[in-house]
Amino acid sequence: MEAEVIEAELVLPTYMSFKKIQMYEKYPKGQSRGRHWKHLKQILQAENYQNYPPDEPNYVNIESPPSMHPCKRICDITGFEAPYYDPRTNLRYANAEVFKLVRSLPNEYVQRYLALRNAAVVLK
Repeated sequence: MEAEVIEAELVLPTYMSFKKIQMYEKYPKGQSRGRHWKHLKQILQAENYQNYPPDEPNYVNIESPPSMHPCKRICDITGFEAPYYDPRTNLRYANAEVFKLVRSLPNEYVQRYLALRNAAVVLK
């Protein structure tokens, strides 16, 4: 310690929140290093999933009922949430700037965007 601190006879805490903790301080020899991850088999053995009803989703039964929420509509050009869609091209758009771009696209580009979304592609 520094001489001034020793002369002032200050009592300093052993742990200061701004100091980085060294590994040997955090985990003294002979102690475990904290939490370990459980494998899926261990989780399945610990829980009695055979006692659950068959329609309740869990780790064993990944089949679940369809969502009751409507799916989000995403802009085909930008990827943002799209509250609008163009009835002429059926492309979804997020704002007026994207709408201008959608209207200026050639038909083959529009069909490619619709094919990416797995929408009904109408070849004209």
